[in-house]
Order: sequence, then structure tokens, then C-alpha cells
Amino acid sequence: MFGLTDFQRAFNLLSGKLIRWMQQLILLLPNLLIAVVILTVTYFAAKMARRFIVRFLPRVSHSVTLNNLVATIAHVGVLLIGIFFTLEVLSLDKTVTSLLAGVGIIGLALGFAFQDIAANFISGIIIAIQRPFTVGDVIQTESYFGTIESINLRTLDLRQVTGELVRVPNRKVFESSVINYTVTTQRRVDVECGVTYDSDLERVREVVLACMQGFPEMLTNRPLEVMFTGFGDSAINFTLRFWIPYRRQVDYVGAKSEAILRIKRAFDAAGIVIPFPIRTLDISPELLEQVSRKLTRPQTPPEPAARPEQSAE
Repeated sequence: MFGLTDFQRAFNLLSGKLIRWMQQLILLLPNLLIAVVILTVTYFAAKMARRFIVRFLPRVSHSVTLNNLVATIAHVGVLLIGIFFTLEVLSLDKTVTSLLAGVGIIGLALGFAFQDIAANFISGIIIAIQRPFTVGDVIQTESYFGTIESINLRTLDLRQVTGELVRVPNRKVFESSVINYTVTTQRRVDVECGVTYDSDLERVREVVLACMQGFPEMLTNRPLEVMFTGFGDSAINFTLRFWIPYRRQVDYVGAKSEAILRIKRAFDAAGIVIPFPIRTLDISPELLEQVSRKLTRPQTPPEPAARPEQSAE
């Protein structure tokens, strides 16, 4: 049975612990007030740091995504510093050490688990800082060609010339070779063609150069060239090369199409022939004799179909 003496002993033990806790709370009260002050100051300092970065950083960087990332990191960093100081004031050093160790272990585990995401994230930060291309540029990677619509910290949105929107991971863009066609604002157009072997090549060059006179938006400060490139199976091949101002892919495609139309009209007027592909068939004499027999064998006319007998009514 639980007697009065046991109840009194338990009450005394509980009251003693409560009294000691109250005494420790009273002794810790100044530190608690200081901790509250530190947290309050830290909160406002974090807000001021974020506001300052949001206002100042656009003068240096034009990447909105990168600016928001730096502001968020600064805000969280100031808050963490204030929390660590608060724990230090409350004599919770072991708690601070445990938190740092736990953060390190968790960060290491997350790094192994999400290494691809981390690689894309870091690549996005480097791309945002270096800015090798911007929104609206026409680029070509190892697999895709199109216009950049947006640059994020994890992916790059690329609108292909055929209309598809491709989200390319930043790591692949960062690690692969990228051609930016918009940087120089000029591009060379190469048009390949061929003429028959009996053509006068000097005449061919004159006709091609003459048909390109007055070409719309062709850059006159860059050379207009007709280069013969080799002897083909059925033609002597040449390449017409000229330069145009480049803003969009349709500028390049349209200029190439117009050049092909001009060359074809000029060749038709000058009597210059663009040959068809020629193929040579090697037939054995035995096979040729069999084909000849089948062609010369007289054909027997087909027998007329028998008429059905009409039944007497």
C-alpha cells in the first residue's frame, strides 16, 4: 500500500526539483533576456541584409535568379549566426557542436544522394556569373539548336527552330561545347552546288557572282566567294560563300533559299546544267542473255473466256 510517508517523500522530491529549476531559471533569466535581444536584432539584421542586397546587386549582376539566390543565402546566413550566438549565451555549447556535426553529416549525405542536382545547381550559378549567353540568344549545343527563353539555376529552356521547348540541364550545357550565333551578329552562308564536267568553270564563276549582285542585306565588307571544292561522281562541285547580318535563324535560312533560287535562274538562262546523279549498273552476260530471251520470246494471246450458256426459258 502506498502510505502517507511515501507520498510525502515523493512530494518533497518533486517540490525540491521544482525549486531547483526555478532557481536555475532565475539565474538564467538575464541570459534569456540577452538571447531574446540577440534573436530580435538578428531578425532585423537579416531583413536589412536581404533588402540591401536586393537593391545593390542588380547594379552588378543582371541575373534575377542569381540575385535572389544571393539575397536568400545572406538572409539565412545572418539568421544562423544569430542562432549560434543565442545558443552560446544560453551555455548550450554542446548543442551548437551537435548541430554543426549534424549539419555536416546531413550535407554529406545529401551531396551523395543529389549530386546531379547539386552539379546542375552549381553549373547554373557559374553560368549566371559568367553569362556566356543571355535570353534571346541563338545557341547550338551538342544535341540541340534553338533560342534561349529562360535561364534557371537548374535548367536552361531552349526553344528549337521546329517549335519544341527543351529543358537542358545546366551541367550538360556547362560541360559541352556551345556555339552562340548571336554574339557576332554576322554569319556566313554556304550554298553547295555542282555543274557538269563539260562546263566552262570560269563562266560558271562569273554567272554565280553576277546573280548575287544586289542580294538583299548581304554584307559588302565581307568577301563574296565561289570556291570549287572537288570532282564528284557526276559533277564538279563548288560552294558559294557570302555573309549576312544575323539576328534570327530565319535570316540564315531565307538568305540560303534566295541564293539557291538566283543560282538556278541564272544557270537556266546561261545554259549551264546542274546534272542529275548518275549510277552505273554492272550486269553479267549470263543475266543479260536471260533478260534478252524473255524480252524476245513471243507472247501467246490469252484464251477467251468461255461464255456461259443461256438457259431456255
